[in-house]
Amino acid sequence: MGSPPRVREARVPDAARMAVVTVRCWQETYRGLVPDAVLDDPGFVTARERFWTAALTDERYRANRVAVAERDGEIVGVAMSGPPLDPGATWDRQLYVLYVLAAEHGTGAGRALLEAVVAPGEAAALWVADPNPRAQAFYRKHGFAADGTAEVRDGVREIRMVRLVGEPDRRTGGRQR
Repeated sequence: MGSPPRVREARVPDAARMAVVTVRCWQETYRGLVPDAVLDDPGFVTARERFWTAALTDERYRANRVAVAERDGEIVGVAMSGPPLDPGATWDRQLYVLYVLAAEHGTGAGRALLEAVVAPGEAAALWVADPNPRAQAFYRKHGFAADGTAEVRDGVREIRMVRLVGEPDRRTGGRQR
């Protein structure tokens, strides 16, 4: 498979490649959950490129952390976290995006991206499609647990998973700091 994935902070020139990876991950992961018309929309990549350009340049995203995983110079995953949108949040960060190409699952790219945008002991929350057993297991492995909150957005059921400071770290069995 070549060199191990390398994670770094995302830069504006990455936006187009980040968009392609995001759309491909959606197609690999959400086929059957999201309508094909959305996944195969010819404007989907362009819309995602506009999003990533804004996320990397617009002042309203300045508190966000955005990272990419690369293998042999190609982007294979993307992640973004930021302040929680919920004013009553008891966590410090919200994980908004974490996508890794299916061919890269199990390589450590997902873990490295998660840790690049949410520190291992940092209280955080995220929304994940349900069903999406692989992603949910990944997040549980990294200390997140479903908190019983669910929503349907654009026809897709999502559950909220939260990792609070002081919760057990399922990787080590110890407490997070």
